[in-house]
This record gives sequence, C-alpha cells and structure tokens, in this order.
Amino acid sequence: MLETFEVGPCDSARQMGFRIGQRFTHLIRNRVAGDLILQEKLLPFARTPLAQPLIHSISSANKRQFPRYWEEMEGTAEGSGVSTLELLLLNFRKEIMPFVAASPTDICNDDCSDVLLASPDVALVAHNEDANVALVGHTYLVKAKLSSGLSFTAYTYAGELPTCAFGFNSHGLAFTMNSVPPTVKEIEKAGMGRNFISRDLLEATNLDDALQKLRRYNVSAGHSYNLVDFDRRRVINVETASGNRFSAREIGPEPFFHANMYVHLHVDQVHDQSSLRRQKRAALLPAASARDMLSLLGDSADDEYPIYMTGPTLYTICTALIDLDKRTLSIIQGNPKDRKVSHVFDIPA
Repeated sequence: MLETFEVGPCDSARQMGFRIGQRFTHLIRNRVAGDLILQEKLLPFARTPLAQPLIHSISSANKRQFPRYWEEMEGTAEGSGVSTLELLLLNFRKEIMPFVAASPTDICNDDCSDVLLASPDVALVAHNEDANVALVGHTYLVKAKLSSGLSFTAYTYAGELPTCAFGFNSHGLAFTMNSVPPTVKEIEKAGMGRNFISRDLLEATNLDDALQKLRRYNVSAGHSYNLVDFDRRRVINVETASGNRFSAREIGPEPFFHANMYVHLHVDQVHDQSSLRRQKRAALLPAASARDMLSLLGDSADDEYPIYMTGPTLYTICTALIDLDKRTLSIIQGNPKDRKVSHVFDIPA
C-alpha cells in the first residue's frame, strides 16, 4: 500500500521535515540500509579525499540557494534517526554518481517514460515512474500545507525531498520528471541539485513562475520536466543543463514521447540504448487517447529494453495519468494497460 501523510502547517521547514522523517522512519531506515548504490558506491566515495571538495561545493551552493529546503532535509534526517550525510547523498545521487561511476554506461539514467498530448479533444500526460528494483516499497505520498496557504501533493522516495517523481499544487500546476544523462564534463560541481529544484517547483504559483524557476537556476546535472497548467490547459516539456541552458517545447496535437535522453536541448550526453529503443518502440504505437497512452506505457514487446519494466534491475513502480480536462491526477498500480487505479486526486480550480 502507498501510504499518505498529511503534514502542516508547521512552524518551520525543519519541523515539517522532522514530522515526515518521524512518520516514515521505518521506510527511510530500511531504504538507507538496503540501497546498494548508497552503501557500496556513494558512502565509500564520500569518505575519500576526492569527494570532499565536490560534496562541500554542491552542499554549500544548494544550502545557500535553498535554505528552507535544506532545513527540511536535515529535519527528515533527525526525525528518522539517520545521518544527514546519508540523506544528502540520496538527494544528490544524480549529481554525484557520475564522479563515482567507472564508465559512462554506469551513469545512464534508464528511468521514467512520458507521453504527452494536448489536442483540441484531449490534454493528457502519462508517466511511468521507473526506478531501481530496490526502491519498490520505499515510496509514499506527502500532502503538505504551508503557512503561506499553498498546499501540494507529492509522490516521494523514502528519505528524499518531495519530489523527484511527480506532484501537483493548489495553484493548478503539476509536473512529472525524466532523468537525462549528460557526460561528466557537462556537470557543474557547484550547481543546483535536481531534488532541490523539484521541491521548489512544488511551490510555483503558476506556469510562468515554474518556467522562470527552471530557467533561473544553474543546475548541476540537468533534467527534463513535463509541466502541466490546468487553468490554461497547457503542457510544456522543459530540458535543462548546466550553464543555465534551457529549452522549452510546447506540446500540441502531435503525441510527444520522452524517455531518458535530451531531445531538443543540445547537450553532450551518454547514448542510452534503453531510451533509444523505448523511443523507437513508442513511435510505432498510437497515443491519441488515455487508453492508447496507458497501453503504450504498458508495452513490453522489446524484451531487452521494454517501456514497462519488471526487473531485474529497473522496475516500473507506478504510472501517473494527468487529465487536464477532468482536472485529475490518477495513480495506477501494475501494468498501466490494465488501468488498476489506486488513487485519484482532484486538482483544485
């Protein structure tokens, strides 16, 4: 079962983080103990002299830019009883792993597929949340109310800031995310971390504010965001990279599929066979309706690199379907083509 925790308003960001950490202590501790990437790669690397300048620079930059979210992360560590270093490494794993990996293929981010459509008849975003199989059972929903009056709902990985997956807020803005694999030379060591930027997106007041946030920050490793504006019935795919590189593509009546490679922003990237094969397969399938899109995301015709993943390394944990006309976000468990909906959220007007 996907657990939901309602939190806030709180006196401080640290208190909100503490309550989340306290509520999900078991899941966070279990994830930390069983996460092989953390235990066998990130933590040993963090203890080496080579890692100290990198961790210091990215930590200092993000703490300075996002002091409230940094306190939230520290509060989560305190509430769950794990070390701040362990949660820091989980939250910056995408930015640090390229410096740990033995070869470029080790840093490919073969996780998450999206298909987007905004035609006169339907406006939809369908998203497969893919992750390492070890993370199955280590997610939860955070429904937060802030003292500012804003509220958000975010699908969250244990120990990480909400959210590196998908979420929405009370201003009628939602988003999903796709990893992208820039080469090591493209990464800014003192850049902003993906998890901190996505946490900030949850507090965007509208689509323009969200775009400004993504354009403003000099990111470390870059990412792809699928922004959804319910009020204006717009869907925009945004790709970012270090050096304030930014590209936005408005989605229209032609279905747009995004896996885990840059599509319209020119960045030196690792060529990911999984993404290339998923992209090729998706181009053969219809995506003119919600049923089509869910069937596409449930496709496993390519045995080696399926769109719907069932292990042994990567696993589709769930699927999110965002319907702009119905103003809903639905979470689907299992193969999305079977449409076994576990949660439906109404997006406030």
